[in-house]
Order: sequence, then C-alpha cells, then structure tokens
Amino acid sequence: MKRRTIPFLLLSIALIACSALPSSVSAIAQAAADNSGSSCISQVADFDDADSNKADFIDCMKTAAAAALIEANSGKILLSGNSNSRLPMASTTKTMTALVVIENCDLDETVEVTADAAGTEGSSMYLSCGEKLSVRDLLYGLMLLSGNDAAVALAVHVGGTVENFVRIMNDRAAKLGLTNTHFVTPNGLHDAEHYTTAYELALIGAEALKNETFRQIVSTQYYTAETGDRVRTMKNALLWDYGNAVGIKTGYTSAAGRCLLFAAERDGMLLVGAVLNCRPMFDVAPEMLNFGFENYSMCKIIEKGTVLARCTVLNGEKSILALAAKEDIIIPVKKGTELSASVHVRLDSDVCAPVHESCELGTAELFCDDLCIGQTSLVASESIAERSFLFYFNYILHLFRR
Repeated sequence: MKRRTIPFLLLSIALIACSALPSSVSAIAQAAADNSGSSCISQVADFDDADSNKADFIDCMKTAAAAALIEANSGKILLSGNSNSRLPMASTTKTMTALVVIENCDLDETVEVTADAAGTEGSSMYLSCGEKLSVRDLLYGLMLLSGNDAAVALAVHVGGTVENFVRIMNDRAAKLGLTNTHFVTPNGLHDAEHYTTAYELALIGAEALKNETFRQIVSTQYYTAETGDRVRTMKNALLWDYGNAVGIKTGYTSAAGRCLLFAAERDGMLLVGAVLNCRPMFDVAPEMLNFGFENYSMCKIIEKGTVLARCTVLNGEKSILALAAKEDIIIPVKKGTELSASVHVRLDSDVCAPVHESCELGTAELFCDDLCIGQTSLVASESIAERSFLFYFNYILHLFRR
C-alpha cells in the first residue's frame, strides 16, 4: 500500500491550540499562569527516552531503584528516574495476567483448580486441588489478595499450560511495543529472565485500565467470592490512603524488593506510576501523583472535526477533498509553559472516487522534538461520487454554452 507523509503545519501558541479550544490564546496562557484553568500550553517531555532531562525527577524517587509517572492516554512521561532499567517486578506481573485472562475468556466460566495451582508458594487465596471457582472470583483473588495460586489456575485455564499462557503474555507485551519486558511466570515469582522497566510497567497499567472490567476489579474496595468451597472476603488496601485512587497492584519478593503499580484520576487526567524496589513505596507514590496533578493539566490541541489537510481525489466529481480529525488530540501539558509542535499527515494511498463521508483515509500525528505525542485518524469531510456518463455529458454541455 502506498503511503505519503506530508509535513503539514507548525503549531505555536496561536495556531491549532487556539482553533481547537474555546478559549483565546491569551486567556489560556493566563489560566495556566494562575493555575486556575484546565487548559494550558507546555513543553513536551521525551516519550522514548524515559530518562531524558526533559522529564522531571523529585527527591523522594531516590529511594526507588526505578520510578516513572505517565499520563495514561498519551503515555507521556511526567516523572522519570532510572525508568528504562530492566528489573524484576514481583506481583505487579499480575496486571498483565489479569488483562490477558479478561481478554481471552468469559468471567462466568468455571475453573477447576489443579494440584500445581493449589501448591503454589507465596501469597495465596488458599485454593484446594479440585475446587471450582469462577474466573471472576479468581481475578479478584489475583488482584486483591495477590493469589499466586489464582495466577496459576487462571493461566492453565486460559493457556492450557503455564508456558502457553506466558507466551500469550509476552505476545501482548510485544503488541504494546514493549522491548524491555519479558514474562516467565504469571505471578511474578522470581526468575532471572522475568523483568520489566518502571516505564513499561506504567504503560502496562495504562493499557489495562482501558479495559472496564479490569478497572472495576482494581477499583473495588471489598469483594466476597460467590464460588469455591469457602467464603473469601477481600479488601483492596490501595484505595484507602489517596483520593481518586484506582489501584493497581503491589508486589514483593526478596529479589525484586517492594514494588508498586499505582494510578489515580483527577479533573479528567489519569496518571499511572510505577516504583520498583522501593521500601517506602506508599510514601513515594502519593508524592509522585501530587506532582503530576499540581504541575500538569490536559490540553486539547486538535479538536474533532478540524480540517487538517486537503487531498486530490482521482476520478471524482470534485477533485479536492478536505480531511478532518476523527478524534480530539488531548495531551498533558505543564502549566505556564509553551508548546511548539507540528502535525504530520499520512495518507494510506491515493484517494479515488467514490469517497464516503467519514471514511478513514490516513493519519494525523502530532510531533514535538521529533517525537509523536498524539495522533488521530483523518476522515473524509464529505462524500464525493465517481464521475459518470452524466457528469461528462454535463461537462461537455457546459463547454459548448461558454
């Protein structure tokens, strides 16, 4: 398929930001300076190099072997400390385990616990061999009780074997573009080849939270299992100490130390953070979140329906077609600072009639410092019919009448 890349326009304070937002530029800048508005302009941090000097670092992060804080929708890094280093992540692994399970089976399916699952070491739901529970109850036990036995039971149910399930986990990580993450177990018990980075763990958390079932599980304070041989009541300790928290998962092994994958949402901005081998993790996480919420807010850079390019239509009754943004591009920006960015337009192929309104014809990508910080599909702003015999007849008739 032929692809064309068109450098389209340069964004400054006065260009797309002005047209996409209801406020004037001067009003936006003032709101940002006063910290009183939800819109602002920002210098964008480096997304690919999580340890770039454009990402901030706060002192409390020195207690972690690695730490990262991102905005969930864009993946933009707000805080970074050693966040590209490969490290063990203990039970925060179960975030990917839960996501893969949810995506590959029905929550009402019944799981029969195997002997291997029942005998799994470490934190446990205390499952018995032969016991039957729903996938749903095991998922709550996995995330709220950190059941290593639940992880194995679910892995065998979905993958047939633990090894096959782990292969699915690694395929899912590859689909996310993660290059420094590798799974060996579904529960995070230590293995030298089982690792991630703080940045990529935060990306996994952000991806998982897009799934409403996952988000509901990790946002639940109390849960009582309805299946199994005994009553199991579970409490989510992550939701009590920070307002607007939405989970996600703790972890600990002697090799990994104390690990935490955490998230909170405020004023339409969802932040996801990770700390690895951090003894005071419950003190560090709130400080990281506070930094993010106090220093950043979401800004609509491109509004849905904004015309970003025009293209030639081959064999159409009209030869020029306006291409519009299918969705808003909204990114976190640092309050009181200025954004300079550009939009690059890619067309999937030459556009030929007939064209139907709202059909996708390409992609618009928002770049800052050669880094893509947001994108949206480009759609046809109107329908254009293919040239017909009547079109040519009317065209010739028009020529004779001139």
